[in-house]
Order: sequence, then structure tokens, then C-alpha cells
Amino acid sequence: MSDDDWKLWRDLRLAALAEAPYAFGSKLADWHDAGEDMWRDRLRIAGALDLVAYLGEEPVGMASGVPTGPGTVEVISVWVSPAGRGHGVGDALIKAIADWAATSGATVVRLSVRADNAAAIRLYERAGFIHIGPNDEDPAEILMEQTVSGAP
Repeated sequence: MSDDDWKLWRDLRLAALAEAPYAFGSKLADWHDAGEDMWRDRLRIAGALDLVAYLGEEPVGMASGVPTGPGTVEVISVWVSPAGRGHGVGDALIKAIADWAATSGATVVRLSVRADNAAAIRLYERAGFIHIGPNDEDPAEILMEQTVSGAP
């Protein structure tokens, strides 16, 4: 995905923020009136992998992997639409990021998740993430991580 796909990313992200505001640190109001440059910049995060999942022709999910330091990738912006839930979309997105992280040389994939978001926590646990503690930056979140086999 490139910054030329900003309209697709915008549509999915706005849908995510509207449908599941409890799941994200960002708010719909932060992005609702964002211009093209802001959306393009989001897709220009250096070294990131931005994914959109489809069921047939319909985009039903999104996720990003962002390098955050030597050997570490952070999972952000994960969302699966109600139409995509129950079809393995979330599992596929998380696996794709972990596989990409490993082939990029990362050894750890991390994420933060709202402590009351039981469905997301189950998704991450199924993918092999373990709880590593509270998020000191946001007490409503917990931190999770997964070790991957990095390959330079």
C-alpha cells in the first residue's frame, strides 16, 4: 500500500474510529476533517507496512506494522469491520505483520490494547502474544508482545 491509497485508508480508518471508538487512542474528531496531506503522511511512516484485508471485493480490515527500534515492530491501527468478523480477517492481518516483521529482521512484535477490549485481546493471544504489563503511558491499556524469528 502506498500513500496513493490514502482515500481507501481514510475510509477504513474513519469507519474504525466511528464503529469502535473505545479501541483506539485516536479519536474520530482528530481525523474526520483531516486533509489529503495528513492521510498521505500517515501512509508514509518510514519502514511501515500498511495492510488492507478484503472479503471478495469488499475492504473489511486494516492493520499496520511500524518499526520502533532495532529488532522491534509495533502493531497499530488494527480493525476488522463487523462484516469481516468471524472470517479470520484479524488473524490473517496479525500473521501477515508478524511474518513481515520476522523477514525484516525483527525479533519482537509489540502492541498495546485497551484492557477492556476482550475480543482484541483474544485475537492477539491466539496469535501468540503474551501480556507483558500495563502501558505506563495509558493506564487503560496493556502491553503485549510476541517473539518472532528475525531473518536479515
